[in-house]
Amino acid sequence: MSPLSALQTTLAAEHAALYVLGVLGGQTSQSASPTLFATITATYADHRGRRDHLVRAVTALGGTPVVAEVAYDVPADLATPQAVTRRAWQLERDCAATYAFLVASSTEDLRSWALRSLQASAVRQLAFGGAPEQFPGRSVTG
Repeated sequence: MSPLSALQTTLAAEHAALYVLGVLGGQTSQSASPTLFATITATYADHRGRRDHLVRAVTALGGTPVVAEVAYDVPADLATPQAVTRRAWQLERDCAATYAFLVASSTEDLRSWALRSLQASAVRQLAFGGAPEQFPGRSVTG
């Protein structure tokens, strides 16, 4: 896959992540769950920065950045902090896999940036209750 195609795939994933994080933030109480609220808020800001970086990278390669969908699927049951935390963990796990794909599909500066993004998603999984993994972003097969 070309670096431009890989960037577009990653950008589409970031659009989805931002949508879901917005929903998760709306389901999180700043007063009842301040740590979760702060982590969701920081996660949203980080993903927004990644999205903006990807838009610039696609444009620099002469592409037209893929646009966000109108809406994305989100889980129906987000009524508890535990449910929000589980969904945020899954989102970061999915993002790690997407960035692992970008690492494998790129070179030089883009690969370095993608690797740092993969690492950030892996670390953030820990903040959402995940366990350390030897190879974050690797697809898990049963």
